[in-house]
Amino acid sequence: MEFLVTIESTPSVFADRHIGARRQADIDTMLKAVGYDSVDSLVDTAVPASIRQSSPLQLQAALGEVEVLDALRVLSKKNIPAVQLIGQGYYSAVTPAVIRRNVLEAPAWYTAYTPYQPEISQGRLEALLNFQTMVSDLTALPIANASLLDEATAVAEAVLLMRRANKSKTAVNAKTVLDSDLLPQTIAVVMGRAEALGFEVEIADLSLGLPEGDINGIVLQQPGVSGRVFNHAQVIAAAKEKGALVTVAADLLALTLITPPGEQGADIAVGSAQRFGVPLFFGGPHAAYMAVRPGLERSLPGRIVGVSVDNTGLPAYRLALQTREQHIRREKATSNICTAQALLAIVASMYAVFHGPAGLKAIAETVHHHARTLAGALAASGVEVLHASFFDTVTVRVPGRAKALIGVAESRGINLRVIDADHVGISLDETTTADIVARVADVFGAAPAGDGDDHAGASFALATDTVRTSDFLTHPVFNSHRSETQILRYIRKLSDRDLALDRTMIPLGSCTMKLNATAEMEAISWPEFASIHPFAPDSQTEGWRLLIADLEADLCEITGYDQVSTQPNAGSQGELAGLLAIRGYHLSRGDAQRTVCLIPGSAHGTNAASAVLAGMKVVVVGTAADGSIDRADLDAKIETHKSQLSAIMITYPSTHGVFDADVTEVCDAVHAAGGQVYVDGANLNALVGLAQPGKFGGDVSHLNLHKTFCIPHGGGGPGVGPVAAKSHLAPFMPGDANATVGNGAGEPAASTGVPISGSRFGSAGVLPISWAYVKLMGGKGLTEATKSALLAANYIASRLNDYFPVLYTGAGDLVAHECILDLRELTSRTGVSAEDVAKRLIDYGFHAPTLSFPVVGTLMVEPTESEDLGEIDRFITAMISIRHEIDQIAAGEFTLADSPLHNAPHTAAAVINSAWDRGYTREQAAFPLDALRQDKYFPPVGRIDGATGDRNLVCSCPPLEAFEDPTESFEN
Repeated sequence: MEFLVTIESTPSVFADRHIGARRQADIDTMLKAVGYDSVDSLVDTAVPASIRQSSPLQLQAALGEVEVLDALRVLSKKNIPAVQLIGQGYYSAVTPAVIRRNVLEAPAWYTAYTPYQPEISQGRLEALLNFQTMVSDLTALPIANASLLDEATAVAEAVLLMRRANKSKTAVNAKTVLDSDLLPQTIAVVMGRAEALGFEVEIADLSLGLPEGDINGIVLQQPGVSGRVFNHAQVIAAAKEKGALVTVAADLLALTLITPPGEQGADIAVGSAQRFGVPLFFGGPHAAYMAVRPGLERSLPGRIVGVSVDNTGLPAYRLALQTREQHIRREKATSNICTAQALLAIVASMYAVFHGPAGLKAIAETVHHHARTLAGALAASGVEVLHASFFDTVTVRVPGRAKALIGVAESRGINLRVIDADHVGISLDETTTADIVARVADVFGAAPAGDGDDHAGASFALATDTVRTSDFLTHPVFNSHRSETQILRYIRKLSDRDLALDRTMIPLGSCTMKLNATAEMEAISWPEFASIHPFAPDSQTEGWRLLIADLEADLCEITGYDQVSTQPNAGSQGELAGLLAIRGYHLSRGDAQRTVCLIPGSAHGTNAASAVLAGMKVVVVGTAADGSIDRADLDAKIETHKSQLSAIMITYPSTHGVFDADVTEVCDAVHAAGGQVYVDGANLNALVGLAQPGKFGGDVSHLNLHKTFCIPHGGGGPGVGPVAAKSHLAPFMPGDANATVGNGAGEPAASTGVPISGSRFGSAGVLPISWAYVKLMGGKGLTEATKSALLAANYIASRLNDYFPVLYTGAGDLVAHECILDLRELTSRTGVSAEDVAKRLIDYGFHAPTLSFPVVGTLMVEPTESEDLGEIDRFITAMISIRHEIDQIAAGEFTLADSPLHNAPHTAAAVINSAWDRGYTREQAAFPLDALRQDKYFPPVGRIDGATGDRNLVCSCPPLEAFEDPTESFEN
């Protein structure tokens, strides 16, 4: 597909800014260390000739930043913003400017990595703990996670949690019941997951009571998609009487006024935090939430921020219960969620901090007042209002007139929800004004309310038994930042506690923390992109759809596949989408028995978890001594499972950081047995422009736009994991969960595939970032970036091999775009662990490499192409200095327990303490290198005690007095 906006190309220098080691002198220095005379000769040795693509990428020539921004403006103007009253889980919201500029658009927040190193993540961890507290308070359930992906997938996760947790004899194999008033996209996503896992789902109007038969769990919506609000206590009690668990999908803003799920007896609450200051973004990214009652916390998917103590007894935040994470539990993981929506959860939490409980309630009351006023005006004019009690959504019956009324509203710049030929939904929000209410009333021929004429009669008030009476958000953090000065300083205080990519290299293997250029980021908050509802008519979304189609076409060219869907809103969801496509393909051919998925032992943990969610049986393939797939074991398992073989999942280059030379033979062997090849695209940063998975044997891949294609990690999300497939799998790519093409006419969806997320294009709001990156780099620039990534990784491997042996290498003793440093012999000899090195790196101002994955006792390093030689050398110097400190332990200069490594990281308070009595100097603790004296980062806390945090789980803001005695056991 050609570029869909006509502009002229001019010479671009963007690649020179994206690629860090761009000067020839720097390149020559790196090549000399590696032992090659050119980058191309290094690449030709490292990358097997059998997979190399035969021609350059056929992409438009690189554009300059001004040109790309001009093109984005042209695309944005093809979108038509409207008054968005479609609702259905998506609402216009006001992002306070202080939060938009200083969180959403601030690199200190959006370039941060997942807080696996908590000592340098205290700011974002506090913000996420605020999010959990906000959710816990509003839902009246004590344990919440630090966000999920979207509401539809969060409900699906809750359904699976109920099926795992319900041990009742009558419920284990019983059906799940969904209320008919759930969001339609939620029902579609749950049905797709249930079909793959083989359990029964029934849809029923639960306001009429429970259906017959054994029930594992029920899901209610509060308020329902129709707007209806009623007290669920009776149906919840009836469900529990039958041994069922109960989930309520709840609107957080509504919960400031209506009885929360926990007070009605629910076990689980889920929903979206989107309307807490997060733009519509054409469907995402939006932070979902889940909260549970006590006893379910160890089954809770996603991440939980907990409170522990550091090595001095001070309170400190960390991710709790990490044994639930997929990189440890693999096929036994509770879900495949890895990337969350951390950045958007932080925005939502700051929105709650900004407004406080009184402010949130005032917003809710205004929304509710406008809805009652509209309902009163419509009813007074003879329009039938379906429900007497609602929060923000008015559903009306207009026999045979729905489509016409929708058209009239659209012509006046207002989008309403078409339910069917006879019903229209109107969902009001924070941005609704009295004028908008009057304009909507006029669409229906109703007289708007005049001054002193209040149509919002008592008949549309919330029923007494649904009104909230309990307090919420009572913690000081939600009651202390009323002025903009205060909130600005609070945001800055938290960001200063962290290390993000704007301050230092983050050399994480397998996570590709590269430049997120400002020009790439700029368009995401433009109103013409950010204010578009995902279910707006196609006539209003041409710009979005052109951008997405163009990006998908470029990704097809880059990967060698025939079709791409951007719907999956995380890499793990792309994995699931690809595996479900494979499943659908086999079923279409009558091969229902093909359910075995082969997965190398070194694979990402989400691979195995995704395979289980796709209804497959995981069979692990062993690893050879050189880190490649054990071919003898692979061949034996292919033969054993030949008739049941569904797929193999391979990461290429491998998770061990090398290009396996026999990858085409592996693909051929699986194909010969009737299986499909899934190539995990996590390491595509080593392939772009050099090799195409769709050409060297892959049938389907997911891509990580938040890695290779520059969408920032945002402290753990947003992510986008598009799925790319060959043409024979195209019919089974993700379908539209809203069951329409998106034109508001109720037409059937074109795809027959299983929907993966709630909106048609997933987290569309961040796709302009990757679109801009591809256009700025062009095919040549993308290829040069890949080559530079390979050179940088091999430079680090070469420079550090004498100090920390590189575990695996490929042809020519080269690595791919990352390398694994093996500390196990040093640990055996001195006791210094890989974790000690990770914590000591903080004292040098670095985020640690990936710790103990994929091999325990190692560090996996990926410099990316964006780091310049000076920063790479700074990291190498730090690692060599740390090795000298290890040698000091080996030489007996101080013990491990009294070493700077074991006591790292060192806070400012620790090094100025007058009671310093350690066997090394304060200077060695704080300034192990002279260069650190000018620009020094001090972590806010010392090394955190993880075990204490897990034994005494606290996952919401504790009262301040809880910290008076740090030895006191924390309680939930």
